[in-house]
Amino acid sequence: MEELISQILCCLLLGYLLGSLNPSFVVGKLSGYDVCEDGSGNAGASNTVILVGKLAGFVVALLDILKAACAWWLCAAMFPPLRLAGILGGVGAILGHMFPIWLRFRGGKGLACLGGVILAYDWKTMLLMLVVALVIGFASNYVAVATVSMSVIWPAYYGLRTAFWLGAAVLLVPALPIWLRHLENFRRIRRGEELRLSFLWRRKAELDRIGYSEED
Repeated sequence: MEELISQILCCLLLGYLLGSLNPSFVVGKLSGYDVCEDGSGNAGASNTVILVGKLAGFVVALLDILKAACAWWLCAAMFPPLRLAGILGGVGAILGHMFPIWLRFRGGKGLACLGGVILAYDWKTMLLMLVVALVIGFASNYVAVATVSMSVIWPAYYGLRTAFWLGAAVLLVPALPIWLRHLENFRRIRRGEELRLSFLWRRKAELDRIGYSEED
């Protein structure tokens, strides 16, 4: 039992430390911004797009995906008999990304890391979940809606596909903090102040709509 608990804690800790590495903060600093203070104040890919641009945002998103996937793969390789090892590492990475100790627990919103966990499980499933997320995102025109939805849809899909409901329950753990981290986004949606997904191709119009000046 002690060995099992040690393995579980090791997976969570390793995942958390990998997830806490924040490329958005580094890219922001190199570009003269503090992603925790400027733009949306979110240390993730979406704020990098706002502050630095789409290419930088894509690079940050890719790195966030890979760090979560690596957390799953490393933990699964370290503890092969523990079926939950990869899942625990991936969940730890999501939580580390959202609440990094290095940034006083002010991290990103978790979507890219969620994608990394799905990628580590199965790349075909990631493509399927990406299609679902895009449909939800374009239908609602808000990234926040897609992120919160996928935090529930993905664990449910995993449980239905594998019948490993303990694993599905662990994968569901980030759903509550993801929802809580998006409460302000939903408040801004209600007030008409949240950037829409169409920001990606209508940048100036969206920034003007919410009253954000790129010179600030």
